[in-house]
Amino acid sequence: MSERQGGCLCGNVRYTLVGDPIAARICWCRTCQHVSGNGTANAIFQTGGLEVTGELDVFTSRADSGNVIARKFCAGCGTQLFAESAARPGLAVVRIGTLDDPSSVAPTANIWVSSAPAWACPDPALERYEHQAPPLPA
Repeated sequence: MSERQGGCLCGNVRYTLVGDPIAARICWCRTCQHVSGNGTANAIFQTGGLEVTGELDVFTSRADSGNVIARKFCAGCGTQLFAESAARPGLAVVRIGTLDDPSSVAPTANIWVSSAPAWACPDPALERYEHQAPPLPA
């Protein structure tokens, strides 16, 4: 079973992930664009394999999918680290760029491509979904 570490920009929040991602995607929804200024690269892990140290703040809102999402970020530097959807209990979305080795997880799909700006460059080698991807395996 693999183990990965990551953290925020200031180093006050650190995390360890045990296990492999269930999915990894680049999201082009408008909410992710507001959060990052671009699409976000995300990996979905079981929350049971996630251990976090440091102080997190939470911002809760409704995503383009209609799901209620709790976005968790460092209370000090504001780095967004995780998101959890009320529709998918037990799963955490991890921002791939916060991993110590972001190359250890490769996205396999672009989602919400219909919302991408005209200048966006979604990788044509990845699966493409105009909106939300199909449900994750149980």
